[in-house]
Amino acid sequence: MSEFPRTVVGGVSMPRLIIGSNWFLGYSHTSLAQDRFIKSYQTRKNIADICTVFLEAGVDAIMGMGDPLMMDAAHDAEQRTGRKMIFVLTPSWDTKAAMTDQGIIAKAVDGCLEKGGTFVLPHQNVTDALTDKRAGIIRDLDIITKLIRERGMIPGLSTHMPEVPVYADRQGADVETYIQIYNAEGFLMQIEIDWVQRMIRDAKKPVMTIKPLAAGRLMPIVGLAFVWNTIRDQDMVTIGCTTPDEAKECIELSLDLLERRMPDNELQYTRSKASLRG
Repeated sequence: MSEFPRTVVGGVSMPRLIIGSNWFLGYSHTSLAQDRFIKSYQTRKNIADICTVFLEAGVDAIMGMGDPLMMDAAHDAEQRTGRKMIFVLTPSWDTKAAMTDQGIIAKAVDGCLEKGGTFVLPHQNVTDALTDKRAGIIRDLDIITKLIRERGMIPGLSTHMPEVPVYADRQGADVETYIQIYNAEGFLMQIEIDWVQRMIRDAKKPVMTIKPLAAGRLMPIVGLAFVWNTIRDQDMVTIGCTTPDEAKECIELSLDLLERRMPDNELQYTRSKASLRG
């Protein structure tokens, strides 16, 4: 398998595919029953098996809140492969309380440093709460980015709002990347898909897109073909997987699509397709 293509974010070499963590931790965006299934199925070993497949393909970056289960599994995969993982961490905190106590922000950022974070992108529930659409700015951002920089990590912003990269670029924010929802279904996106695509295209920094398969609503070939063909060479795709086979499939499909090859992955078989097999 080819080494996965890379880009550069804030001076750091990054794989253009990033490991997502929702399907490790039980955030299915489907149902409580599905969340419970994920949590019951995903052990430290199972997650380490998935991370190992990614690392062996050169996909050496993982995104998440830094949950102990994810971190321990990622470190196990590092030991197996002899390759270091790049941690893209998305901490959150009480934005209302932080208005009068900046120590709350510092504590969250310190937690990322302790976990070995390279990138720190305040989670959507922080970023979007601080985004003032009336004024067209992201409030308190300089406080947050300064705390991240002081600890030797690289700041960015995680958002569900397509306005955030626009506002951050306009105010000259000290950030190196953005996390933005982007998929062919328009799932969880706040405006039309073509508008989000244009915001990604015009962003001054590389964008880490998330939810390419719309939380399982799109087949891998459909979701991945769309995102890889409508983002820039410096942008990335973050994808969550439940099993090592899913990880391998997503990697192989992505490589085929990026290299303009016709995918030749093995298809699933059901009795209804018997007549197609001759």
